[in-house]
Amino acid sequence: MRTTLEQQPGYKDLRGTSVTTVIKTGDHLDHYRIDGLVSRTALASTFRGTDVDSGRKVAIKLPHGEAEENPSIHERFCREEKIGKKLNHPGVVKVLPDEWRSGVYLVTEWVEGRPLREILNREGRLEPARATRIAVSICKALDYVHSHGVVHRDLKPENILVDFADQITLIDFGIAVAGGAQRMALTTSSDAPLGTPDYISPEEVKGIRGNARSDLYALGVILYEMLADRTPFEGCNPLVVMNERLINDPAPIRAIVPEISCGMEEVLHRALQRDPRRRYASADEFARDLERQAPGTAGGHAELRPAWGV
Repeated sequence: MRTTLEQQPGYKDLRGTSVTTVIKTGDHLDHYRIDGLVSRTALASTFRGTDVDSGRKVAIKLPHGEAEENPSIHERFCREEKIGKKLNHPGVVKVLPDEWRSGVYLVTEWVEGRPLREILNREGRLEPARATRIAVSICKALDYVHSHGVVHRDLKPENILVDFADQITLIDFGIAVAGGAQRMALTTSSDAPLGTPDYISPEEVKGIRGNARSDLYALGVILYEMLADRTPFEGCNPLVVMNERLINDPAPIRAIVPEISCGMEEVLHRALQRDPRRRYASADEFARDLERQAPGTAGGHAELRPAWGV
């Protein structure tokens, strides 16, 4: 039996708490069947599902009840769908539109793969060749996203799915912005910037709206973490972590993992520059320098372009 959000048992009584508390495996939401819970965050839960009309496997992201009451959260959710509909790339999760839905929720293609966070938690430090392969795949997806005027702004291992061939899919564009979009008022707390403390860029810590080079900074952090099994900056709380990147440089990667090449150390040095003007100008440029570090290439640091004056 198909039901709308309002027809789910107890839905109206649970407004302001969490509508997902009444969604369970086997329920139907419009023409989608709920097959199981995948993940739950502070703002939404994601379910594995099936489009019963087509038989297609999908992911269904359902905001918690406060989305109905909080305009900022509602705007964030709707923006993710709007941005997703304009993107079409194998490295970016595809949003599936419907002409009509009974409530606010997001449907995307089902992507086979594991979150990069799960891989890092299980395997720890990755071999440089594999870390490079994953980072280049991320660069290619970011190059497409940025060319369409979109900035992800929350790039982190949790939002990157990795398949058996180490090709990636970017997910969760909940705080992404497209060119010309109004600045969102929503923050993670009353005085904190958008983003995740370990991966947020220095300019975003200062309250400056992130751009493509902010995403590239986050990718630099992810690459560092894949190679070193730790992020560049650590601290006892998120504020300390964010402040560290404003006043200190990260430890050189070769001081932690001596077998990393000098060329890769220079790539990371440029990606993690505090001044965005000194970082890579594009994801494509980042990818080209990474590919020079791959086994079987000339590698080294001599071919890398200087980080200043860009």
